[in-house]
Amino acid sequence: MTPEQIGRAYDQITQLWTRDSFNRSNGLAQLQRAMAFVASPGPALDVGCGCTGRFLELMLQQGYQPQGLDISAQMLQLARQRHPQLTFWAADIVRWQPTEHYSLISAWDCLWHIELSQQAAVLQKLMAALAPGGVLMFSAGGVDAPGEHLDASMGPLLYYASLGVTGYMQLIAEQGLQCRHLEFDQYPELHCWLVVQKPELNQQQD
Repeated sequence: MTPEQIGRAYDQITQLWTRDSFNRSNGLAQLQRAMAFVASPGPALDVGCGCTGRFLELMLQQGYQPQGLDISAQMLQLARQRHPQLTFWAADIVRWQPTEHYSLISAWDCLWHIELSQQAAVLQKLMAALAPGGVLMFSAGGVDAPGEHLDASMGPLLYYASLGVTGYMQLIAEQGLQCRHLEFDQYPELHCWLVVQKPELNQQQD
């Protein structure tokens, strides 16, 4: 599926996140854990920010200067209504290029919609966009080997892919980052999340 198709699919199901039964705390404890590794709050980016603004709100509360990015026009319309003072990017993360370095990047339950062949390049781009000491938190399919599939459990057909836990760990090591946390938080469902950190400048020079 193309990024545009993914965006249109999410346009159809925005109500899943705006209804009263949606758990607005989903992912926040994980984001707070990631923030604990950041020495000094600065610019931040929420990839796949969606419409609720809950990650952006927590970032603001903790002293960050957050931006949001999403491919769904409907999601972004609602996000802008909630936080008109913030910068939002209507973009495909595969083609989008960062304009600065971030002390924190979150990508919760979104990167798995990227084509398997492009996931490594996107993660490399996000890691490169981290400031020294910056932290990336993302969730992924916690499978053993790379794979991809289609699923319509939320309504429209959606594409999912994962590099597999070993693949993500290899990529992190190749990019010279440290894995600070890896957890299967919904076991036995194969949902995992990771926190990785870019070395400080003095560590990079050692």
